[in-house]
Amino acid sequence: MELYLDSVDFKEIEAAFDLGIVTGLTTTPTFLHKQGITDIDGTILKLAEMVPILQVEALGKKAEDIVAEAHRQIEMGLNPEKTVFKIPVDNEGIKACSMLTKQGIMVNVHLVYTLQQAYMATLAGATYVCPLVGRLQDQGHDALGLVEACVDMVEKYGFDTKIMFSSVRHAEHVRNAINVGVHTITVPWGVMKNLTSNNLTTLGADQFFEHTRLTTVKVSEVISEHNPTVAQSATVADALASMSASKTGATTILDANGKIAGIFTDGDLRRLLVEEGTNALSHPLASFGTKQPLTIAPGALLMHAVDLIKKHKVDNLVVAEGDIAFGMLDVQDLVKLNVI
Repeated sequence: MELYLDSVDFKEIEAAFDLGIVTGLTTTPTFLHKQGITDIDGTILKLAEMVPILQVEALGKKAEDIVAEAHRQIEMGLNPEKTVFKIPVDNEGIKACSMLTKQGIMVNVHLVYTLQQAYMATLAGATYVCPLVGRLQDQGHDALGLVEACVDMVEKYGFDTKIMFSSVRHAEHVRNAINVGVHTITVPWGVMKNLTSNNLTTLGADQFFEHTRLTTVKVSEVISEHNPTVAQSATVADALASMSASKTGATTILDANGKIAGIFTDGDLRRLLVEEGTNALSHPLASFGTKQPLTIAPGALLMHAVDLIKKHKVDNLVVAEGDIAFGMLDVQDLVKLNVI
């Protein structure tokens, strides 16, 4: 089933054809009017440059006028091998379709609402016959039954015509078109861009990404370049400044030789403020008996870091080789990666 975009919005067209799967573009005078486009010919030529196949209106009261309009657009620069002229169905439109197709020019007979109209268009050699499903359903008609009958007619009698499912309102219409077996569908971007969306797919893909990160990404790849440390002789205020500068919930305490001597966390800070008030900020860290941190090697996988954090119910791991600190892994780093 060919997939066409139904639009004249340039941003939509670029987005849709960037997918690499769209056959062509259908337009209508109504779309052009709604977009406030006044240079119709210039816009049509620009659209033709953007898409593999352009379906554009050729209007006229008489068949000869319709044929003349199609030729005028070809003469202004449209490639007849990449252009389909849309003609509303009536006797003059059928006659024009017959004239153009005999000249090797492609035609879409549209605004089709009955099987009889579709039959006349196929006899005239229409490349496409286009029932308007949404509009018919708006009026309470069995539009899907009509489309199915059109497909059956083409297949039964061997007409060289493609039935195009148009006036698409929602994703269910696309599913209906597939089930009925139409040859072509033209879809607005608002519907097309969501055809691959599904909550279960999103959840599954997120889980795959999460598990891939856990089993392939190393701790060293996610920690900040800033390594929050503070001297053992520093004050609580110095530790607070270190955590604030690194935007982490902890800072590594180093002894006089630059080796890991402990860790000071935002939990420790809150506890001290409750016990001693703001006076605690001026006290040296050494006076509070700091605890030894949990450490993890820079080359360890994230899965091991997550296991440690969950098992010990901590928010921070000191990233270290032996007793030398290389950085701080904060639980928020893992939250941002959606791995915890």
